[in-house]
Formats: sequence, C-alpha cells, structure tokens
Amino acid sequence: MTPLTLELTFIGLDSWSRPVYRGNSGLYVDVDPRRDRPPEICTKCNNDYEGEPDWSVPETTQIVFSPSRYTL
Repeated sequence: MTPLTLELTFIGLDSWSRPVYRGNSGLYVDVDPRRDRPPEICTKCNNDYEGEPDWSVPETTQIVFSPSRYTL
C-alpha cells in the first residue's frame, strides 16, 4: 500500500508563532517546529488560520514542504 502524500505550502505564522501551511484539503499547522524534531502536523480547527490544532496527520503520511519546512 502506497502512503498518502501531503504537499504543504508555508503561508505564515499564527498568533502563537506556529507555522501555518496550505495543503490540498485545507490549512495545517506544525505544533512543534523545532528543526531537531520531526514535524507534528495537525489540521486547523474549522480550517481557520487562527484555529486551534485539530486532528493529527497520520505518521505514515509522506509530507512534502514547499518550498521548505519552517523551523525555529
């Protein structure tokens, strides 16, 4: 079975300084953007730029950042 691929484009930082990305099915946030940690990508509640992190993306998902992952 082929893992799901999610392409994310960086669009800015929310009011908690978390990187927000646009994907093909809405907005996503990296809740732990430290460069020495793997990304922890979640959907944004109600697809709102300032929304709380909602559902975690499954660990088996292949994430492609465009142009790159925003890290601290």
